Amino acid sequence: MSKKILLIGILCIGSLVLQAQGTGPFGRLRVEGVQLVGESGNTVQLRGMSFGWHNFWPRFYQKQTVRWLKKDFSSNVVRAAIGVDKNLPNSYLQNPQKAKKLLDNVVRGAVRNRMYVVIDWHTHDIYLPEAREFFAYVSKKYGKYDNIIYEVFNEPDYETWPEVKSYAEEIISVIRKNDPYNVILVGTPSWDQDVHLAANDPILTDSNLMYTLHFYAATHKEWLRERADKALEKGLPIFVSESAAMEATGDGPLDTVSWLAYIDWMEKRGISWLTWSVSDKDETCSILYPSASSTGRWGMEDLKLSGRLVRLKLRALAGK
Repeated sequence: MSKKILLIGILCIGSLVLQAQGTGPFGRLRVEGVQLVGESGNTVQLRGMSFGWHNFWPRFYQKQTVRWLKKDFSSNVVRAAIGVDKNLPNSYLQNPQKAKKLLDNVVRGAVRNRMYVVIDWHTHDIYLPEAREFFAYVSKKYGKYDNIIYEVFNEPDYETWPEVKSYAEEIISVIRKNDPYNVILVGTPSWDQDVHLAANDPILTDSNLMYTLHFYAATHKEWLRERADKALEKGLPIFVSESAAMEATGDGPLDTVSWLAYIDWMEKRGISWLTWSVSDKDETCSILYPSASSTGRWGMEDLKLSGRLVRLKLRALAGK
């Protein structure tokens, strides 16, 4: 065997090992107290963008789009919102293979670009058997990577906390059979506003958990931050997996004063956050116009005001 062939072989093996381990910039994450920390033990704050529902905006679920979100938006995390509900066109329950393919694009894009990725079961209702199958699949396929975060229930709406807690405990047990290490996010009732209920009765079967808080700054004002502060004081780790500056409908005017108050609040507490969403729907929270390419390389003319503002903030916080 020539030296050249041997060198190529060594490089290929090294690349495969890297792929197997994953490439999160802070290594494998864990929860200590209310903080997310990296392998070094230092506090980690993730900031980035959530893709819109995969079944409505599949065109953006591309590895190149993930790369652009890192390069141009300075995101160190993305979120793949896998739309679940059976009554929605092209949802996971209607076409699971397409959903898995699009998810794979985002996960591989995140691995390649040294970013974290939230795998989001994006629904407002409990689908326990289907969720068991999905998380068994994704934890077996991706649990080897250190940049994976599982979000087991996007936004419970009218479910009680005991119902959400019981569901989450079962899905956590499914994930842990394949992946004992990566962080899991648990939703809270009332569209992820009732973090106080989880703080009063947290899940005790697993310690590497965080609980999701969602806010839309024009609707959710200081009262929600005060509620979250009380939950933090009780030791509840919080992760903002979805947020934006407009009304909770996803539309209406931006409230930049309230949004910046939330940004300051999260930054002071080291809370990780993602913004909704990479999509081109005719609404305020979709950050793109239909002119935007499916694979990034967006100019300012492709970004709505919400997109320009979050891009500017993410870049500033990353020191760019």
